[in-house]
Amino acid sequence: DIVRGRDLYIRNKREKDRLEKNLKKIFEKIKGNNRKLSTLEDDQIREYWWELNRKMVWYAITCGAGGGTYFRPTCGSRKTPTDDKCHCTNHDVPTYFDYVPQFLR
Repeated sequence: DIVRGRDLYIRNKREKDRLEKNLKKIFEKIKGNNRKLSTLEDDQIREYWWELNRKMVWYAITCGAGGGTYFRPTCGSRKTPTDDKCHCTNHDVPTYFDYVPQFLR
């Protein structure tokens, strides 16, 4: 949520401004390390980074959740079980929650 710009920090303007300033520095570093990305806007860098790291972020969250029930216990339409709640057999993360508002998770 923070990386994708959809975080609930929006309620605290001071914290949000600090966070955005910090993210801007990070995005500039990402652009500086890859010439192909140098012309992208910050929102495009956010999505680029998320697509690149989404799997690992959700893996860390779901594998460290210790019995949490906020993610799917099964994968796909066939309802095959997740591998110890960490990932599906095709190694996708067991969640659709990228697009659910933060306060509902």
